[in-house]
Amino acid sequence: MLVDLHNHTSRCKHAVGTPREYLDRALLLGIDVYGFADHAPLWYFDEEYRMGREELEEYEREIRQLAFEYRHRIEVLVGYEVDFTPRSKFFNPILERPVDYLIGSVHFLDRWGFDNPKFIHLWRERDVNEVYREYFEMVLEMVKSGHFQIIGHIDLVKVFGYRPSIKCEELVAPVLEEAKRRGVAVELNSAGWRKPVREQYPSEKILGVMKEMGVDITFGSDAHSP
Repeated sequence: MLVDLHNHTSRCKHAVGTPREYLDRALLLGIDVYGFADHAPLWYFDEEYRMGREELEEYEREIRQLAFEYRHRIEVLVGYEVDFTPRSKFFNPILERPVDYLIGSVHFLDRWGFDNPKFIHLWRERDVNEVYREYFEMVLEMVKSGHFQIIGHIDLVKVFGYRPSIKCEELVAPVLEEAKRRGVAVELNSAGWRKPVREQYPSEKILGVMKEMGVDITFGSDAHSP
């Protein structure tokens, strides 16, 4: 069975293509279960990279209509990729939406979008080890929140190829232990092959640790075009 649960559409403002175009492509690729997880609103910043609050109902309705239309050919699910930030620890209205699943992701440390090429110059001003520590501490808080079924691109912090001198597997171990305890899946995300780091999320070493620990996995292409 082929599963792809992490896909975006033009609603997020930095992807192209309609949901129907993605589904038609998924059928050609023989995918059995296909999930849309467009970027949820943050309510207070980064609006140019995600759908607006006024689009939530329409987005969910469109995907569910397509799920019914394609029901005999492919299973279609609707979800969101939700940015976990210090503020979202307290409340995020997306967490209450009646969807199939939520992918929790960390793209921001404070308001620094560390994976955005627009802000890559800020890496030169940071201690890479400390960035990695802060990132995985935030991911751990995200898993502990209990709101998410999937951890998105768990080692996204490596996206531009900046590597710590400390072992990444040691930093991520508490996250994996908590994910195992809560039954949260870690996605095998192929988007890293399209980024400067040129490898999937998570790395093979982290995958090895996950295998030893028996952490659940799922799959996502993180597609931004059909």
